[in-house]
Amino acid sequence: MSVAVLTDSCASIPRPLVEELQIEVVPYYIHIGERTLRDLVDVHPDGFFQWLPTADELPKTANPGPGDYLAAFKSLRERTNQVVTIHMTSWGSGAYQAALVAKEMAEKEIPGLEIRVVDTKQVAMAHGWAVIEAARAAQEGASIEEVVRVAEEVSAKGMMIQTADTLRYLYMGGRIGRAKHLLGSVLSIKPLIGMEDGVIVALGQARSRQNAYQKMIKLMEKKAGKGAAIKAAITHVSAPEEASKLQAMEEEAFDCREMLIAELSPALGVHTGPGTVGVCFYPLS
Repeated sequence: MSVAVLTDSCASIPRPLVEELQIEVVPYYIHIGERTLRDLVDVHPDGFFQWLPTADELPKTANPGPGDYLAAFKSLRERTNQVVTIHMTSWGSGAYQAALVAKEMAEKEIPGLEIRVVDTKQVAMAHGWAVIEAARAAQEGASIEEVVRVAEEVSAKGMMIQTADTLRYLYMGGRIGRAKHLLGSVLSIKPLIGMEDGVIVALGQARSRQNAYQKMIKLMEKKAGKGAAIKAAITHVSAPEEASKLQAMEEEAFDCREMLIAELSPALGVHTGPGTVGVCFYPLS
């Protein structure tokens, strides 16, 4: 009986991998007016991101609650007695805390189920890579301690860099002020965003997409070294052609042992909007 791996929809792991690796995915929630939709269940990238530019107000998002995780634990108990649940940075979401509460509830309600909760201190596919590699280890028969170790090691090595095509959604979400939004729009500034110690940080800015991608490569080289062996995922929001451009640049600059293309889930992509492109990777050395 192998260890089960659980995560949430903001990991944005491509569906074929979710199915292949038997990853249990708990959806985030998206509130549009009085409607509450489950991320990647009731709402999907294609329709949502076509609609988003017409919205006057940014939809609100919410992490799964303890009850959602408890229900997932109960479902997994039918096929395993060990679960590793892996989450995006606890700084940016309450998912990790909700899972901890659910773990306490499960100790009383689901006898015999061992649960470990991991805070990746990452987002998007930097979080997703930790889930993928942990699930691969589980399928190969790793112990629960080994699965946790893999998740933590990949998380610690990982890096996320992302650029938005417009500042509109950052402004609508209250993440930047009106003056910065107006100035950035006039100058066509492309912000570069990353993570440090679980907190979203500004990594710089560019005046064009191409310049943004070049700066991404340099930031990656600074972390991993030129031509380093890496596993990478190009992430995007309704921008497959731009994702392909960045993919080609990555494959030229690095020894890419595995390359994925992943569209961000609506609950994550809503914060930067259509046109967002990024890379999530970790060095293999």
